[in-house]
Amino acid sequence: MAKRIFITATNTDIGKTYTTKLLLKSFAARGLKVGVIKPIETGVLDGFCPDGSELLALVQKLNPAFEDFDVKDIVPITYELAAAPYVASNAAAFDMDRVNAAIEKLERVCDVLLIEGAGGLYVPVDADTMMIDLIQELNAVALLVTHCSLGCINDTLLSKKALQDKKIRHVVAFNCRDKDESFSVVSEPYFINSGFEVLKVSDDIDTLSQLLYNL
Repeated sequence: MAKRIFITATNTDIGKTYTTKLLLKSFAARGLKVGVIKPIETGVLDGFCPDGSELLALVQKLNPAFEDFDVKDIVPITYELAAAPYVASNAAAFDMDRVNAAIEKLERVCDVLLIEGAGGLYVPVDADTMMIDLIQELNAVALLVTHCSLGCINDTLLSKKALQDKKIRHVVAFNCRDKDESFSVVSEPYFINSGFEVLKVSDDIDTLSQLLYNL
């Protein structure tokens, strides 16, 4: 089994795909055979997976064994409606067997498998499953991607506590964007003073990949 790393976030549009792509490059630069899967993608129109297509294009450049795979191999479950999977699927039961079969196929050609989630930790997948449950079901460690805007203290600590309560091994990464210039003044002091290590996606991706691999 490959090293499984689940990339999750405090909410949607936080930067999971961006971070996953940087991690793929970081692991590949260290000589590891990389792989990627996004088990569920919503907002898929006419069969086009925006996130899945980006991930496939990159992993094919980094790992030639992926050249014969198509987007359906790395995005096994799709829905048209851009909503939580529970809603987008009309409350259908989640097909875990399909995801496991896809992972088994991908793990034959990679040392590290990055698994990109959809939305945040408590996005409902079906009536009995939240996104956080998939991390445990897949026996993965987690990277929690959080934002640097006002409110990130609350969002980060809540999501971190959720992972801790489930005893999921994890690392936290801050995805700071150009509009987040106030982070160092309004939020970062709390994290620093409380002993919370502030690792940033753009600056510390190699450190993050090393920490995740060693979890």
